[in-house]
Amino acid sequence: MTRRTMSRAQIVSAAIELLDEEGLDGLSMRRLGQRLGSAATSVYWHVQSKENLIALASDRIWGEISVLDPGEVGWRRAAVELARSTYGLGVTHHWLIPAIPSCLAYGAGMARCQDHSYAIFEAAGFTGVDLDWAVNTLFTFVIGAAYQDSSQAMLLKSQKDSEKVQLQLQEAVVNANQIVAQFPRLQARVAEQAQLNADPRTARTDALEFGLGVVLDGMSVRLDRSLARLSGSDVAQPS
Repeated sequence: MTRRTMSRAQIVSAAIELLDEEGLDGLSMRRLGQRLGSAATSVYWHVQSKENLIALASDRIWGEISVLDPGEVGWRRAAVELARSTYGLGVTHHWLIPAIPSCLAYGAGMARCQDHSYAIFEAAGFTGVDLDWAVNTLFTFVIGAAYQDSSQAMLLKSQKDSEKVQLQLQEAVVNANQIVAQFPRLQARVAEQAQLNADPRTARTDALEFGLGVVLDGMSVRLDRSLARLSGSDVAQPS
């Protein structure tokens, strides 16, 4: 494929496919050029650098996040949809969350996501710095959950593909059990979780929904207290 027949959009699409398969470390202009049937120099001509290509690929994914109008469905439902969509993309594209520090400038996709987050929590009643913190709190919770779960999924994938990784994982489990045995509360929880033998995907979804509910419940309480202070009402403190 020559430089004239290869577009930046095609390169970004191919980069996302390669990133999904191999992760950030597996992306190179040479490998991408081979996939596209072109020289690495042609890829560079379109995207300038690997770092810029990662930013372009990331922003493409951020632009796919599902959004609901908080004015139509309410701020909480809109926040839940945003969180679930962000989490889903972060797990599906396991490289997306680790790539965040390398994206120093806003792209249209990330800007759209952030702007919608502000619309949600503005509709809830947050203002000023509290609005910034509300947006950041939800984002931090979701990307943390997505990063943990996508990392575990990648470990399980590599376990299937490598006998060496299987042996390393088995050894790690033995060592972890020896350490856990020294801490009774942790040991009890690990034992009960093992007995439940829950499907990992279901367990991850349940954990996300629990945490999301706690975060949004806390925000609702915070809003109620702020409104009460503004109106001069007394609010009962939790025991």
